[in-house]
Amino acid sequence: QVRLVESGGGLVQAGGSMRLSCAASGSIFINNRVGWYRQAPGKQRDAVAVIMAGGNINYADSVKGRFTISRDNAKNTVYLEMNSLKPEDTAVYYCNYLSVAGSQYWGQGTQVTVSS
Repeated sequence: QVRLVESGGGLVQAGGSMRLSCAASGSIFINNRVGWYRQAPGKQRDAVAVIMAGGNINYADSVKGRFTISRDNAKNTVYLEMNSLKPEDTAVYYCNYLSVAGSQYWGQGTQVTVSS
């Protein structure tokens, strides 16, 4: 079983910064695909930043140059550094992990609210 716990969300003014953390536990291989997704009210859940199994990183066009995903293998933790935040970044952010068997795991989500 895999457990993902996000932290670090909250309220920030536009132009500000925030860092999200996702601590993983259970039967995980941290070099598997891990990433951050977000879902705004009334919208679908979309990928924000993903570290692929081979190490490549993909970012949504809307966050390129502003967000940075990274991972600390020793701590089994994935981070999302968010800079120059905009009101349209407001959403619930979810951590996602893809197991070797192809199962997807999600955290409980953390709310990020960017005020204008």
